[in-house]
Amino acid sequence: MFVSFFPRPKLFFVSACLWSLFCILLWYFAARDWGQYFGLANPPADAPPIIGPMVFISKPFLWFYIYYAVIVAMFAGVWWKFAPHKWFNWSVLGTSLIIFYTYFNVQLSVAINAWYGPFYDLLNEALSKSRKIEIGELYSSLLTFAGLATVFVIVVSTMRFFIRHYIFRWRRAMHEYYAAHWQRLRNIEGASQRVQDDTMQFARGMEIQGVSFVSACMTLIAFLPILYGYSKHITELPLVGAIPQALVWASIFWAVLGTVFVYFIGYRLPGLEFKNQRVEAALRKELVYGEDHESRADDFTLKSLFEDLKQNYYRLYKNYIYFDLGRNTYVNADTVYSLILLFPSIVAGTMTLGLFTQINNAFDKVRESFQVLFNDWDDIIKLLSIYKRLRAFEATLHGKELPKIEAEPATL
Repeated sequence: MFVSFFPRPKLFFVSACLWSLFCILLWYFAARDWGQYFGLANPPADAPPIIGPMVFISKPFLWFYIYYAVIVAMFAGVWWKFAPHKWFNWSVLGTSLIIFYTYFNVQLSVAINAWYGPFYDLLNEALSKSRKIEIGELYSSLLTFAGLATVFVIVVSTMRFFIRHYIFRWRRAMHEYYAAHWQRLRNIEGASQRVQDDTMQFARGMEIQGVSFVSACMTLIAFLPILYGYSKHITELPLVGAIPQALVWASIFWAVLGTVFVYFIGYRLPGLEFKNQRVEAALRKELVYGEDHESRADDFTLKSLFEDLKQNYYRLYKNYIYFDLGRNTYVNADTVYSLILLFPSIVAGTMTLGLFTQINNAFDKVRESFQVLFNDWDDIIKLLSIYKRLRAFEATLHGKELPKIEAEPATL
């Protein structure tokens, strides 16, 4: 799954994580101030923030673009010498580009959050008539948002276009790798489906989950300091009372609770999805044989295979009942959680509408990032079941025993 597309996967991903951690720490503790040596110094601490799309061509951003290009070039250069690979440009440089796209998308969210404050304060002043607001001020603020929205549309559209090509290249790499070893793999149950369909689904799942996970990490990096700063306005929580950095701890507690909860109510689903694919493959295979041979796909055989299919789906539906009940209960509680946390400060009158909107948005971003496993659990279930199916190929090619689930009966 990975060796077909990435050079020395285990070592590559370990080194990528360590290099990323080093570069992130270097940036926050030293490198972000190095731009001053190239005429790209950070603005003074008391300078007003840039609101609007112009922030993305400001000196701090330009310096980050240079920094990111340099660290990617260094990492890629070492791996190009150490382990050349047919798909190097797509797997290494393509992944770096996707990470940059994801970072830029997160910064767009930060820029929009910065726009919320002055805009909603402007609305509050207009509604409360604390000062006379000209309609041109509102249009001007919306024009700023339109600029941010335009950047968002362009970035997201080009990002998805590139990722689609990236994922297809990964699927092609897996297809070619498995096709080259087809004679050793052909006797595995449902081998044709695993090569044709599972490789596509795996690549697509990695696109969704990989980008989602990287986005969650970058959102935390971007919004946790913002939420940390906003916590000075929220010093007391309902039931708990006054605690330092209340919003940060509240978001972590709620996200961990949801993630652990959804794991316990859904841990059986990946295995059930795997077995479901086995009975689907058996029915599909018999129908394909029936296209060419009159003796195959007879009524008795099809009824028997479909009975297995029905049994598995009913078992899957039964497990999804309590999974959906539990998850939907948490989701509905989640919609009001941040509001309940802010009620004491709202009643005390310690914040404006603009500040309330910024805090609520930043809190939601951080909480959603911590909840990435919870929010994507349906997709993770499918990805894990596909991973289990492709693991049989890996075991066969490396002379190991097939995973235990392969020997388990698909039906009760």
